[in-house]
Amino acid sequence: MTPITPTIGLDAVILDYNGVIGLQPTTDQWLRLARTAFWNEDDLTGFQRAFWSAREPYDAGQLSDLAYWAQVLGYHPGPRLLRELLAVDTAMWTTTDDRVLAVLECAHLSGLPLFLLSNAPLHLSDVLDASTWCRQLMTRALYSARLQRCKPDPAVYIDALEATGVRDPSRALFVDDRADNCQAARRLGLRTLHYTGHSADLETALVNAVG
Repeated sequence: MTPITPTIGLDAVILDYNGVIGLQPTTDQWLRLARTAFWNEDDLTGFQRAFWSAREPYDAGQLSDLAYWAQVLGYHPGPRLLRELLAVDTAMWTTTDDRVLAVLECAHLSGLPLFLLSNAPLHLSDVLDASTWCRQLMTRALYSARLQRCKPDPAVYIDALEATGVRDPSRALFVDDRADNCQAARRLGLRTLHYTGHSADLETALVNAVG
């Protein structure tokens, strides 16, 4: 594996998880979660709407697992159902993109510090922390549930920059699949890459200067 020669003046890379390192859930995975929640499979759109309705405060650590799923379902699940929901929900978000990991492995070999910055609830954060790729590639991982705030809150990027130790934001690259998250980072002076699923774009961003 050939190390990447880092971009001139680039001292750290801050990476989103879902949509960059992690693949988006498939329809089958959504259906499995809906079935676990005893939701009508013919109303997957309704289930996804309920799923996302309280996700931001859950990701920000403001809701417990029980409180979140009670809001989604409209009733408090028992301990067994809650465990099943957590297991299926977590599994849905932990499939990684081998192409992206290959690029990051090369960057890591070059000595370029990599940092994870993800909107994720506590349960998922613990699972990601324990993953082999996170332990091997990331200098540090930061999660919204532990920071008590979600991207694109400017304070999240300030926390991430402090973690990198990079004083000049223009010497750090932020990578995210959401344009609004990138815009918020750019307003603070970070270089950004709006990732759209092409690992070659990420490799190019780590090799060549990013505007």
